[in-house]
Amino acid sequence: MIHGGGWWSYISYDEKKDRPQISWSLIKRVWHYARPYQYQVLGLLATILVITGLSLIPPLLYQQLIDNAIPNKNATLLNWLALGMIAIPLINAAIGMWQRHLSAKIGEDLIADLRNELFSHLQQMSLRFFTHTKTGELMSRLNNDVVGAQNALTGTFISIISNVVAVIATLSIMISLEWRLTILSVILVPMFVFPARRVGRILREIRRDSMDLNAKMSGQLHEALNVDGALLAKLFGRQNNEQSKFHERSHAVAAIGVRQAMIGRWFFVFLGLISAVGSALVFWVGGHLVLQGEFTVGTIVAFGNYLNQLYGPLSFMSNAHLEFATSMVSFERVFEVLDLPVEIADKPDAIALNQVSGQVTFEQVSFSYTAGGDGGASLLGLAARNNGESEIEATAARVSTRGMAIEGISFEIQPGQLVALVGPSGAGKTTITYLLPRLYDPTAGQICLDGHDLRDLKQKSLADAIGMVTQQTYLFHDTLKANLLYARPQATSAEIEAACRAANIHDFITDLPNGYETIVGERGYRLSGGEKQRLAIARVILKDPRILVLDEATSSLDSHSEALIQEALERIMLGRTSIVIAHRLSTILAADVILVMQAGRLAEQSHRQGNQSAHELLLQQEGLYAHLYRTQFRTMMKQD
Repeated sequence: MIHGGGWWSYISYDEKKDRPQISWSLIKRVWHYARPYQYQVLGLLATILVITGLSLIPPLLYQQLIDNAIPNKNATLLNWLALGMIAIPLINAAIGMWQRHLSAKIGEDLIADLRNELFSHLQQMSLRFFTHTKTGELMSRLNNDVVGAQNALTGTFISIISNVVAVIATLSIMISLEWRLTILSVILVPMFVFPARRVGRILREIRRDSMDLNAKMSGQLHEALNVDGALLAKLFGRQNNEQSKFHERSHAVAAIGVRQAMIGRWFFVFLGLISAVGSALVFWVGGHLVLQGEFTVGTIVAFGNYLNQLYGPLSFMSNAHLEFATSMVSFERVFEVLDLPVEIADKPDAIALNQVSGQVTFEQVSFSYTAGGDGGASLLGLAARNNGESEIEATAARVSTRGMAIEGISFEIQPGQLVALVGPSGAGKTTITYLLPRLYDPTAGQICLDGHDLRDLKQKSLADAIGMVTQQTYLFHDTLKANLLYARPQATSAEIEAACRAANIHDFITDLPNGYETIVGERGYRLSGGEKQRLAIARVILKDPRILVLDEATSSLDSHSEALIQEALERIMLGRTSIVIAHRLSTILAADVILVMQAGRLAEQSHRQGNQSAHELLLQQEGLYAHLYRTQFRTMMKQD
């Protein structure tokens, strides 16, 4: 560790920690994305060679001007030299514009491919991943890190190639002009190399820390500035606390930015001083050689110009390895996400279930939210490693400490049956509804649809077969029509209207000033709870699934909205296999099957038999259901 006064006080770096290395596997992986643009890359390299070659001509023109045109009073040569001094910058500028176009096109297209792949990969991640990962941190990977990767390609990569070519070409010309002065010029190179390597390692570490801090700040922004977060802060009067927390993180980002800027600034001041010393030394020795008649004044003037063209690229090249490694941090962070395993994926031989009858079977199903894939924990583990924690510690600090959410659950549902899930809060009812559409895979046992294990089916066909209406309805910040079309984009206006009529929401929509083109607002906050639920029901009706999974929570709604929703649910459940987390006695009485959950286990179950309902049969058992009926369900009779 280095401490002390002056600019070195901005540097704190552990020599044994995370020495930057350029991994060939990483370079090959980046090239995999660049391969489709290989011809544009070749064109880009060609422009670099041409621009570098043209940049070497002006000093030779100065030499001819001083040594030939002026002493010999050659007006023709003078005119041509002046024309060349104008033409070369113009040609260079034109080629530079084309080079910029090529680099921007390659960089933007390649990064678009990378961003698209990253987004597609995230779309395949399980629900566990999203419950364990902050959305703001994902946004940072998709935005900040991908932009950083783009800068690595369009900035650092081009600079490295350009400077390598410039150093080689300039040294060749300088040797041809005066080999002794060239040797004198390169003697100072070690003074560039060693400080540059050390500072480069420090800047790479700072760059990664800066990205982590920005990701945390983005995470807080996303949580605090969405509607739910803003509402929560206002209700609990925590705005000052949120501001304080954000100010702390914002200042941390600013501080590391200042540290990075100061290290870079002092370093380049140091390099500038070395360059000045080198130039003075060369002109001093060269001047004496001119006085001795070893070579001409034009030669030393040209040599001085080449010296300026040499030290700039040398300053960069002395740290090219570390600069490139630093710029690749963004690619590393993007690839870290791409390499996260997909917990729930289709098997290679997965089948598409096109005709679904709706038979559902749970066979000794157990599930734990803390077991199974590490899709969510992995990203937390990456952040934890960067902060010095182990992945296990990071995961343990964030995931639920619960054991099995459900254990040993077995039941069978026949096509077209209505199943009511009942039980106290936390009994495992919602977990069952999450397992059926395969938002999670069971820890043990199997779930079958029409005799097929869900893990043998293509997820797309499973999603097409199952429609789900949750208690918390999510709507996009878009029009009512767009939110409805999310279920079936090809639906006609007549089909949309029919679905809304069935959900008892059409009249409400037509009374709005903009009708179906009304913007619902962030998460649908411009609509009431009942309106959002009816819109969700309309969306599922439009999807027309064979199996329905419903959370029938209507206790927070007024009686009018509740009646409209109940009527809509009765319509949508008709003729479909329906699994309902039942809160209303009318649904429980109508159920063909009642499953009674307690502490993650199936305490009781009953199937309709002839004229006897599942409800009546359960009451006769005088068990948990009978107790729930007497203490909870019977109070619902007046509501029904």
